[in-house]
Amino acid sequence: MANLGFVGLGVMGGDMVARLLDKGHTVTGYNRTKSKAQRLIDRGMKWADSPRAVCAAADVTLSMVTNSAALEQVFDGPEGMLAGLSAGKVLVDMSTVSPAVSRALAARVREKGADMADAPVSGSVITLQQGKLSVMVGGRPDTFERLKPLLLDIGPKVTHVGDNGLALVMKIATNLSLAVQMLAFSEGVLLAEKSGIARETAVDVMTHSVIGSPMVQYRGPFVLKMPDEAWFDVNMMQKDMLLALELGRQVDVPLPTTAATNEMLTAARGMGLAKKDFAILFEVLARMSGGSK
Repeated sequence: MANLGFVGLGVMGGDMVARLLDKGHTVTGYNRTKSKAQRLIDRGMKWADSPRAVCAAADVTLSMVTNSAALEQVFDGPEGMLAGLSAGKVLVDMSTVSPAVSRALAARVREKGADMADAPVSGSVITLQQGKLSVMVGGRPDTFERLKPLLLDIGPKVTHVGDNGLALVMKIATNLSLAVQMLAFSEGVLLAEKSGIARETAVDVMTHSVIGSPMVQYRGPFVLKMPDEAWFDVNMMQKDMLLALELGRQVDVPLPTTAATNEMLTAARGMGLAKKDFAILFEVLARMSGGSK
C-alpha cells in the first residue's frame, strides 16, 4: 500500500481520498477549510496543516483545486507543495488548469529531482462513487507506470495520452461537450414542454433515446430537480469553456458551439445562478423563452 498525500478535499477530491482509504492506502490530507475534511479524518486520513507538510509526509501527492490561480497558490510559498518536495517524490495534479501553467510547474518540480504529472479525470461525483471514473495522464512514461496502479484504485480507465500538459488538453477537449450537450438537451426538453408534452415525459424519453449519453442520463434529470449542492457549478464550467476557447485560438480550431454555450453560462451568471450546477442552463433558457421553473 502506498504512502499518499492529497491537497484539495472538495466534493471530488474528498471522495477520491475516501476511495484510496478504502483501498488500504495511507493518506495525509490538507484543505483550506479543515471542517470539510473532518469526515475523512474520522475515516483515518491523517491531517497536515499545510500543502508543504503533505508533500513532506507522502511519497506521491495528488492535488485537485479549483483553477490555475488556486494551483499556483498551494504550489508556491514557504508552506507550498514545492517546498515539501524532494528527490524521488511525485506530484500528481488532477485539477483542470491551463496546460501551460501545468508544464511550467512541472519544470520547477523536476529541478528538485522530483517529478510531476497532470492527471485530470472525466466523470462526476456519481461516476466516481460507482467506480467508473476515467483518468487521463500527461507526463514521462516511467512516471506513468509508477502511478498507474494508484490511479486504477480511483477509476478503472487510466490512459497515458502523452507528455506533460497533454492530459489537460484532452480533458478540456472532453469537458467542452458537457455544457454543449446540456444546452442542446435543455433546448429539446423545453421545445417539447412548450408544445404540450410534460417535462417529466420529455426527460424520460430523451434520456433513454439515442442522444442519452452517460452525462445526459445522470444530469438530464436535474431539469426536474436540481441537486442541493452543485456537482460542477456554472463558474467552474465556464472556466473550462474559457480554457477551451483559448486553446482553440492557439491551435486555430473554431469552436462555435463552445462559444455559444459559453455565452449562456455568462447569462446564468447575470441571473445570479453562478453557484448552481451548470445544468441550470435549462433555467436560463426557460427564462429567456418567457417561462421559468
